Amino acid sequence: MDSKRYDLVIFGASGFTGQFVVDQVAKLAEEENLTWAVAGRLKPKLMKVLSEASIRTGKKLSDIPMIIADTDSLSSLERMARQARVVLNCVGPYRFFGEPVVKACIASGAHHLDISGEPQFLETIQHLYHDKAKQNNVMVIGATGFDSVPAESGVMFLQEKFEGGQLTNIESYLSIQHGPKGGGINFATYESAVHSFCHAGELIKLRKSLNSEPMPKIKHRLPRRPFMFFSEEVKKWCLPFMGSDRSVVNRTVRDHYSTGVLKNNVEFNPYLSMSSKFSALKFRAFIFIFTFLCQYWFGRWLLLKFPQVFSLGYFKRGGPSQEQIDGTIFTKTFVGHGFDSHKSAAAGGKPNRKVTVRLTAPEPGYVATPICMVQCAAVVLKEADSMRHTSGVLTPGAAFYGTSLLKRLNKHNVRFETLSDIKV
Repeated sequence: MDSKRYDLVIFGASGFTGQFVVDQVAKLAEEENLTWAVAGRLKPKLMKVLSEASIRTGKKLSDIPMIIADTDSLSSLERMARQARVVLNCVGPYRFFGEPVVKACIASGAHHLDISGEPQFLETIQHLYHDKAKQNNVMVIGATGFDSVPAESGVMFLQEKFEGGQLTNIESYLSIQHGPKGGGINFATYESAVHSFCHAGELIKLRKSLNSEPMPKIKHRLPRRPFMFFSEEVKKWCLPFMGSDRSVVNRTVRDHYSTGVLKNNVEFNPYLSMSSKFSALKFRAFIFIFTFLCQYWFGRWLLLKFPQVFSLGYFKRGGPSQEQIDGTIFTKTFVGHGFDSHKSAAAGGKPNRKVTVRLTAPEPGYVATPICMVQCAAVVLKEADSMRHTSGVLTPGAAFYGTSLLKRLNKHNVRFETLSDIKV
């Protein structure tokens, strides 16, 4: 790849999430002597975001290069991509704006990372562009933010714990704790969710095309959970997590099985946990109403026209305040089941080992997401030649297994700890 390219180009730098990615890149560039630029449609907005990032980070950013690029102009995207080793794509919803950027990066020889949590987009890109990306020696790595690096990292951490044995099942429990000012999520994330739910049926046909080879049957499935239940593992009320984690982890498991990292299929079930039954009931009602309205054009119009009303104030235009961001943390507890040795796995009995680990990190959308995305990019820049896959459309788990990503995340306040390791 041309050494004259910038190491990193942030596309959508002036967006709500993009501005925080700028902060993280500014820090990384100083720590690791990297070159970088920002890109977007309007120069005044790019100048503004650099000025504000300079205040937040205390770094002089006025001389950072700016590149004008627009998703409506493929030629402008290609000009941008030709100037980058890695493009950090922060422009969503990716269903509407993502594919031209991927296409431009592949054509121009730039690696592409996004923070999409949209399974239809992620799997469509794999279906359409995996072979083209391999031909051009380009990595296209999706879901490198809160969706789904924490989940993928938890699976990797458990794989390390089960080295010498066999990991068979995982349950994850997300818990978000807000400060006195509460929390919130920007409208673009909500908009992506509306369109993902609306078009969920597309995944059935898409997955038949993607997954022509069946995976082996999971021999020891975990008991089926009710839609809402109290978990003894985390002592909280839980519901299914509706994000892209399960989709992304399942694709990683398929990759690891096909490449010999795993010798068996692994069951992965993600949940959202809440401290009170009332909160869980309220969220269950939101899911029901949201899912119902997503099926009809008028329902989708209502959801997008009045996001604060239908999300009970959680999703809003303009996103959370800085006080809300600073006061929020999240944890993900992973409960891994499996065998303590290959010998016990081969014996054909039930799993005899349970390992519980926990990830603790700052606010998920606008602190942890930029950290995850930028540290993933750093691995691509520093370790590309030694990664298991050096090209193709990849999940974070497929791309970063065996790299320094977990150590990098731990250094930047996304930390794992082992809570228990018992025989059962």
